[in-house]
Amino acid sequence: MEGLKFLLVFVVLALASSFASASDPSPLQDFCVAIKETDGGLNTLGISLARIDFAPYGGLNPPHTHPRATEILVVVESTLYVGFVTSNLANGDNRLITKVLNPGDVFVFPVGLIHFQLNVGKTNAVALASLSSQNPGVITIAGGQEGSRLSSETIRDGQQQLEEHIY
Repeated sequence: MEGLKFLLVFVVLALASSFASASDPSPLQDFCVAIKETDGGLNTLGISLARIDFAPYGGLNPPHTHPRATEILVVVESTLYVGFVTSNLANGDNRLITKVLNPGDVFVFPVGLIHFQLNVGKTNAVALASLSSQNPGVITIAGGQEGSRLSSETIRDGQQQLEEHIY
């Protein structure tokens, strides 16, 4: 009888301790009020917002990635050519997904994928980028090699370029 009670208590405790829950980390406060003295208007909300201004006729936000966030881009002024490169498809071919966006259009760049924006309009372009993390990170693809001390052979082979195209 003692053994049965022990087994019953053990089973109940095992079941009770096996339940798991997951959630985003709790912010330190419910909300922040933006003030002049700090840059933390969106702090603790788990998102970021950026305004991007492009020069006319080819203003470029060069290929880059955000390793910790999905980006939603809304065009406010002018026309942008935007796109991203897929990764790890079953057949090994990465696809370039592009679109020409006009004012009011929205485009989503999935987390971690290389993407870009190019102003193809005749006027300055303005876009708003919302990111799904308050610390999305940014890695500019070309700039990521600057100062990295990679040999020109490594860069050449990695980008499949000719030696004379490597700076």
